Order: sequence, then C-alpha cells, then structure tokens
Amino acid sequence: MVIAPRHGRLLGDFAVGATYRHPWEVTVDEGMVALYAASFQDATPLYASSEVARALNLRARPLHPLLCMNLGLSFSVHDVSEQAIAHLAYLDIRFPDAGFCGDTVTARSTVIDVKPSSSGDKGVVHVRTLLETSDGRTLCAFERKALIRAGKLADRAAGRGPSTPSLAELRALPLEIASCAHLPGPGGRFDRFCEDLVPGQIYAHGLGHTVGESEHMQLTTLLRNSHPLHFDALYAQGSSFTTERVVYGGLVFAWVCALASRDVAGNSLWDLRYTGGAHPASVAAGDTIYAASKVLAVASDEQDAVGQVTFALVGVKNVTALAAVERHGDALFDAELGKKQNRLPEKVFEIQRTLLIRRRPRAAEGSG
Repeated sequence: MVIAPRHGRLLGDFAVGATYRHPWEVTVDEGMVALYAASFQDATPLYASSEVARALNLRARPLHPLLCMNLGLSFSVHDVSEQAIAHLAYLDIRFPDAGFCGDTVTARSTVIDVKPSSSGDKGVVHVRTLLETSDGRTLCAFERKALIRAGKLADRAAGRGPSTPSLAELRALPLEIASCAHLPGPGGRFDRFCEDLVPGQIYAHGLGHTVGESEHMQLTTLLRNSHPLHFDALYAQGSSFTTERVVYGGLVFAWVCALASRDVAGNSLWDLRYTGGAHPASVAAGDTIYAASKVLAVASDEQDAVGQVTFALVGVKNVTALAAVERHGDALFDAELGKKQNRLPEKVFEIQRTLLIRRRPRAAEGSG
C-alpha cells in the first residue's frame, strides 16, 4: 500500500470559524536568533542590544518581531496555504508582547472568510493567526488572505477549538518607555529621530540585497515554511507560475524592512503595526532587492519622549531604490494590490508600517 499524504487545504476544506492548531512547536534558541540577525542586519537597537532592552525594563533582548511574524506565517502553511496558488495580502500585523530566547512557540489560525471566485476553480481564504508562547503570551497576531485552488483533500480534518481573539482585543505595547531618553549605547547613534521624519519625505535606501541560491531555502526551512514552491525545484517546474523556486514572501518582507532600518528605524523602539501589505511580483534567487520609504504621518508632541511614525514601505527588484523613485515618483508608493493596469513590474513588496520612534534626547538637541 502506498500512502501519499498532502498537507494544507483546498478551498472546500475551509469553513468559517474553524480553528487550526498548527503542529509545529519550536523552542527559539540563540542559534536561530543569531542566524536571523546575520541574515537581515536590522539596525533597530532593541532587537540587538541586551543593555537597551534592560533600560526599557525588558528582562532580555527580545526576539525581532519579524522573526515572530515569519514563524507564525510559516507554521500556518501546514494547515492553511501549502496548497495555495499565492499569498495575496497582509491585512494587519501586530506584536502584543515580547518573545525571548528559550521561549517555545506554537501557532493557531481561525478562518474569517471563504470566498469562491466566479470561475469556480479557486477562491480567497481569509485567516487570523496567532503565534503564542507556552506560557500564554501572544508574540504576533496577523490577518492574511491566500488564493486557494478549489476542491477537497480527503484526509484533512475539520478545525476545532476556540477561535483567535480579534486584533483589537490584544495588548498594544510590551515595553515601558519612560526611560527611553537615556538609553545606553555608543556615542554615535543612528541618525533621524522622530522629529526629523516629516510627512512627504521619501527615502531611497542605498543598500541592496542579492538573494543567494541556497540562502533563501535555508531560511525558509529554518522557519518551518513547508510550501514546496520555495525549496522543491521539481515541484516548481510543474506548479510555479515562474517554473522556478520562488523566494518565500516573509523573507522579502524582512529584507525590505532591514534595508530601510538604518535610515528610519535606528531610533525605533518597537514595531507597532503593519497593514495593507502585498507581494505584487515574485522574487527568485539571484534577484537584488532594494527598499524605499515615504513618511505618511507623524503623531508626536514636543513633551513626549516618543512618537508614532507611519511609512509607506516598498521593495523593488533589480533596480536601485533611487532609480525607481526617479522613474515613478510618488506613484511608486501607490498600492499595487487591486490595480487593473499601470502596474510597476519591478515592485515586489508594499506595506504600511508604524514604528514607535524616540524623539531626540534633550541633551542632544541641535547635535549632528
């Protein structure tokens, strides 16, 4: 007898309200954190420095929020999207609590909506996913939509268990910010505090990242993303719209954020929220990714030590961010999701991100 299991689900296997407790259970260790840090080179000080973390009354350096997002998204592939045609959108991503090395994490997803297409051969599934620790903390919560083929898998059980809470019910911020004006660190901090960021500014970030042939597959499997589109060349030849392995979108997300970090997040304290995200085009090994940011809004008072800054963040491939901005101007930051025409072929990622960013310490006012 030959048994050929299939994971994920087809459209007919989803029911609104069903909750899937994903089987992956991973203890995040220093090795995983070190590899993530080496792969993404993010400049946000809190995720790199234990001294900064303790100054903000955290017990240790926290896990990078996008590491948590990637774990939650990857874990969910087993039950939600291993049969998916494409990931369509990130609707809302939040980080209610901090994770730390040694935490054991699992994830669960609840089906919010199932919408068949008019053609009947596919449909859109909307889920909410939580990444949680064994002691009950929620490290990441997000909603996303995936395009799923029609049909049913005979061996996929119905979901069960309590649904995930709405994002509005979750805690907003896991750290204390009262002492953030006096954070320890080297004499020279990264430029651009909250008051330096003005709505309408566009940053064409200078560094790019060329995706290595084995690099993206190693990171995909480290995170437990089981979609063969990302690491199985034979599968990709017959099932990929490009006939080649496609880089897992969560990695593109993290690289674009990291490429922007020195210019806009070097004084950030926490990633508050990401929303309206999509991957308008795919990335393959050998492609070079660049990032550009546009400041959309700043919420801050001169008496506050911090402010909330919202950016439109985009990633482009095989063209520098400066060249993309010069070519398209503000149109580079228009949402590609839902466009019927005038799509930008080099654009591979878009999202709105809101960061909690320090104001310049009083003693440093006027310094360079």
